[in-house]
Parts: sequence; structure tokens; C-alpha cells
Amino acid sequence: MENNQEKSQEEMVKEAVEEAKKAAEASGAPSEDEKAADEVASEDAENTEDTEEGQKEMEDSKESGKKLFGKKNKKDKKDEKIEELTDRLTRQMAEFDNFRKRTEKEKSHMYEVGAKDIIDKILPVVDNFERGLGAVGEEEKENPFVQGMEMVYKQLMTTLEEVGVKPIEAVGKEFDPEFHNAVMHVEDENFGENIVTEEFQKGYAYRDSIVRHSMVKVAN
Repeated sequence: MENNQEKSQEEMVKEAVEEAKKAAEASGAPSEDEKAADEVASEDAENTEDTEEGQKEMEDSKESGKKLFGKKNKKDKKDEKIEELTDRLTRQMAEFDNFRKRTEKEKSHMYEVGAKDIIDKILPVVDNFERGLGAVGEEEKENPFVQGMEMVYKQLMTTLEEVGVKPIEAVGKEFDPEFHNAVMHVEDENFGENIVTEEFQKGYAYRDSIVRHSMVKVAN
């Protein structure tokens, strides 16, 4: 009798549970399994949203980094103007230095040309001194006038030498067309080939340039 009562109670409980399930299904309320599935789906959605937000933040960070490091800083207008003026000043200084050097070279060349022209005009005076003193006999060398002329001649030659004028060596030297002007040729066994034997007019050089070539006689 007791067993029948217990069974009937168990059956009643089962029936009540079944009826509750049916009622819940009919009313649309989710079951335990459905709740668990919904919770899992909700967590997946939240994780997906977090992932998408993280990716978006990373992309924004990369983009800002590109803008920060990839983009060149634009120069200020004042800095550009300073650079322009500095470059212009440097160019003008270089041009001025070149102009100064060129002017100095031209002045030096003009001075040398002018000096050679003056020296060339003085040389005939030197020639006349030498001819006159060369014509003085031995008995007249003690004459005060002759001695005075010799002193003037020596002073003139010393002054020319101080400014860079020197006579060109000729007699006994090998003929060199750069220094000598051959106006006569002679065959002489006493001299070697192409040797200057006599000087008709003395040549002079000013510094490194020739003012007047020596007029000479060349042997062999």
C-alpha cells in the first residue's frame, strides 16, 4: 500500500515537472540549456567586440605613428629665409674673392708690362753709357769727369738690379733662342758647336720675362 502511494507521488511529481516544462515552452521562457547557450553566445559576442575594439585601437595607434614619424616637419618660413640669405651671402663672398684674385692678377700683370716698358726705354741710355766709357782711353780714366760718369753708370746698374733687371749672359754660352738673337754665323774651330762667340748688344731680363734679347754671333 505504501509502495503504491510512493509511486503515485513520484508519478505526480513527474507529471508536474512535465506540465511545468510544457507551460514554460508555451509561454516562451527559455530552458536551462537555452540559457547556457545564450550565455555562451553573449560571452562570444563580448569577446568579439573587445577584439574588434583592440584591433581598431592598434590601427589608430599605427596611423598616428605614421603621421608622427612618417610625415616630414614643415620648415618655418623664417628658417627658409635665413637659409636663402645665407646661401646668397656665401655665393657673393665667393664671387668677391674670385674678383679680388682676378683683379690682383691683372694689376700685377699691368704693373709688369708697365715696368718692362720703362726698362726698355732706359736700356738705350745704359748702352750709351757703355759705349762712351768703352771709348775712353787708359790715359783719360783718371779724369774726374770720366770717373763721375762711371759712378753714375754703376749707380744706374745697381738700381736696375735692385728692381729685378739683370743682364743676360751670352758669350761662351750655348745659343738659346729664348734669350739670344743670332744676327751672324761663323765657322770657328776654336769654339764648339752652336756657341755664342760675340755679343753686339747686351740683352736684359726683368724678373722671369725677357725685356730685350741679346744680339749675338754664333759659331758652328
